[in-house]
Order: sequence, then structure tokens, then C-alpha cells
Amino acid sequence: MRARETRTDLYSHITDRILADLERGVRPWFKPWSVGHTEGRITRPLRHTGVPYSGINVLLLWSEAVTRGFGSPHWMTFKQALDYGARVRKGETGTVVVYADRFATTEADGNGVEREKVISFLKSYVVFNAEQIEGLPARYLGTVAPMVSTLERIAHAEAFFAATGSDLRHGGNQAYCASTSDYVQMPSFEAFRDAESYYATLAHEHIHWTRHPSRLDRDFGRTRFGDEGYAREELVAELGSAFLSADLDLVPEPRPDHAAYIASWLRVLKDDKRFIVSAAAHAQKAADFLQGLQPVRATAGDAA
Repeated sequence: MRARETRTDLYSHITDRILADLERGVRPWFKPWSVGHTEGRITRPLRHTGVPYSGINVLLLWSEAVTRGFGSPHWMTFKQALDYGARVRKGETGTVVVYADRFATTEADGNGVEREKVISFLKSYVVFNAEQIEGLPARYLGTVAPMVSTLERIAHAEAFFAATGSDLRHGGNQAYCASTSDYVQMPSFEAFRDAESYYATLAHEHIHWTRHPSRLDRDFGRTRFGDEGYAREELVAELGSAFLSADLDLVPEPRPDHAAYIASWLRVLKDDKRFIVSAAAHAQKAADFLQGLQPVRATAGDAA
């Protein structure tokens, strides 16, 4: 029972953290766009190896970095810091991140036959930002690499969405994904305040595009505009767009029309303490799906 309560508390801890931001009218997955230390650029939080975090940990560490003013995108455990000959400064508090684990058990079915069942759950551990640690190599304390030119970043985003093979149409004043007819509708490029907002919106709609039965077949029971299933899918698309924007070096502003969803997200998250973790997982899966549609780049070794 104690282990079960601990796992429940972990979901509650994560959800309460996100709820606190939403109740202030702030979406934590957009906080990093206003952080000065990255000079306008956003990056996913990075492990000590340089590998990006994914899913719910992206939201937790983005939020923590902005709340506490950390400038480095790098995070590591107490032991990992020691391995570098460094140490966490006295009095510093860490940040909880999570990973999924599973265990097998047996249960009797209706006929009394014992069957194995695999149960997934979350485990947690604590990490520290590089700025909380003394004695690290200098590469962990600087900002991320300098921004590439706007033209290069936009060209990269253009190529990314073209590679998905989606049926992309332009016209009108609304952005949406028509699930039945399976196409993405966007206003004209010129209708947006800046190019990056266009591509961030395109990312949002392409996350919706992945829910089609021929792709990820994601369904939250949505039956009408504005219902709970609709709010759940919109939250997944919001998170997925933030993840993709980070991957594509985009620095968009939050879409004003999405502010109206905050109240519905609050209701969903208060009713289901586990959904923010599930939503982040769905968003990560959708972003990974779109990444998987990209052409494989040849390396020098391939050409040899």
C-alpha cells in the first residue's frame, strides 16, 4: 500500500506543479521562450551526456529552470556530478524527474486461471542543474550553441513538414486538422505575425494529424467541440508543438486562441491526476512519429 501511495503522490506532485502554472494563466511549456539566457533560443533540457530529456521531464525541467533562473540546459544527479570531480553546492535543492518502470504479477481471471499481468508505473530520482554544481567542466555552464540564421532555421522547418507527406492546404483564417478528410488547413503564410509563429502553428496541427487511424490512432473519446476529449487532444497538440519547436530551433509566441483552453485543461487535470504524464507521453510519441518521417541523412562513413 505504501508503494502504491508513493506512486500516486508522484503523479499528484507532477500535476500540481503544472496546475499551479495554469492557474496563473501561464503554460509552463511556453515559459522558455521568454528566458533571456538563451538569447531567444529554446532547447530541450539535456542530461549530463548531452542527450535530451523527453516527455513529462521536459515540462518539469523547463518550468524549474525558469522559476529558479537557471541558465544552463544541463542536469545531472549528485553521483554524476561527483564522477566529474564536482560537487553540488551546500544548501542546494534538486528537482524531481521520473522514468517509467514495470513489474509483472499474476492475477486470476474469471475462470480462476492465473495469468501474468505487466503493470507500468513511475519511479523518480533527483537531478541538479549545472549552475547548482561547483567544479564542472566549462561546457556545462555556458548557453547552447549560437543561433543559426533565421533563413536557415525556417528552411529547415519547411523541409521538416514537407517530409511528412501531409496534405497541406492554405486559405481562410483558421488553422485546423480535418481528421475525416485527412488534411491540414492553414491560413496563408503572410497572415502570421512572423515566420516562426507560422511553423509553430503548423507543428500543432501536425501533432493533431498524427492521431489519424492510419497513423497513431489516438482517441480520447472526443465527440464534440469543447468536450473533455477535445480538451485532452488539444493539450497533447500543445505539448507536441512545444517539443517540435524546441527540436526545430523555433522561438514562437503562444497562440492567443489557445488561452481559452486553459480552463478546460484545468478541469481535465484536476479530475485526472495522471493525465499530464499521459499527455506528455502522447505528445512525445507524436513528435517522434513526425521525426521518423524525415529522410535519413547520409554520413561520411555511408559515402565511403
